[in-house]
Amino acid sequence: MSSRFTRRAALALGAATLAAPAIGQARFPDRPIRLICPWPAGGSTDTQMRAFADAAQRHLGQPVVIENRPGASGTLGAIAMKQSRPDGYTLTQFPITVFRLPFMQEQPAWDPLKDFTYVTHLTGYLFGVTVRADSPFRTFQDLIAWAKANPGKLTYGTPGVGTTLHITMERIAEAAGVQFLHVPFRGFADNSTSLLGGNTMALADSSGWAPMVEAGRMRLLCVWTAERVPRFPDAPTLRELGFDIVSTSPYGVGGPAGMDPEVVGILDAAFLKAIDDPTHLEVLKKFDMVKVPMGHAAYTEAVTKMVATERAIVQRLGLRI
Repeated sequence: MSSRFTRRAALALGAATLAAPAIGQARFPDRPIRLICPWPAGGSTDTQMRAFADAAQRHLGQPVVIENRPGASGTLGAIAMKQSRPDGYTLTQFPITVFRLPFMQEQPAWDPLKDFTYVTHLTGYLFGVTVRADSPFRTFQDLIAWAKANPGKLTYGTPGVGTTLHITMERIAEAAGVQFLHVPFRGFADNSTSLLGGNTMALADSSGWAPMVEAGRMRLLCVWTAERVPRFPDAPTLRELGFDIVSTSPYGVGGPAGMDPEVVGILDAAFLKAIDDPTHLEVLKKFDMVKVPMGHAAYTEAVTKMVATERAIVQRLGLRI
């Protein structure tokens, strides 16, 4: 073998090495992944996300560590993505408020169509309205009737301004011709404490209320699903009550804009497997949440449609922060 050929081979090998993408040199992931849950610990989202992260790390070969950042109607994770490197090691849950709040602000802090990478869609919530077990409101119609007779005095709690819970309650009020008084909280724990303490009259939240309903501490007045929930067969849907509303606030996970497509593919494949993990499915069942798996492409397309829908709702209701 001539020395000229050896030098050419060495140069070619070096050029190929330099041209190879970083992902090929060091397999992703090679260190823990941080997954932000923009809700308080202990609620339905936190519990679901922890089960999901535990399942995902078994497919990724690295820990997926949940970090709680509650507040700002579930958008602190999205804000963190604007300040994070798009390397796949910092991700967040994207609640629907991420697609809504920019249209409620004079100077939006992010653009949901440009600032993020949507990796995998996961599930949606079971929402409902509850009152204390000793409340005079035996039915949702009782609550509406009292609100009509006492404009602006019916207090209800949600996880925050601009959340799906808040907007859906305002849609109900608009349709019923009543006025509610909204009381925003950081999450379910504060919301339920306020209701049980008698500081608010009703609670609109995800199914963290289920154990308290079953224990007889709260009364479930309605659910917001398309059909009645088998676990609570006596609770009517909003449609049954005369409101043409179905509200489940679907969500997924993703990261900053500009993520490497190969990294997105690795995460997406692992996340889709994690959704069907038996332990994760048990948590979904516990909170009456239905899996809604969508890969990167389908999720990204769905976000475009959700953003258009949320813009229209905000503009119609005239919501502002």
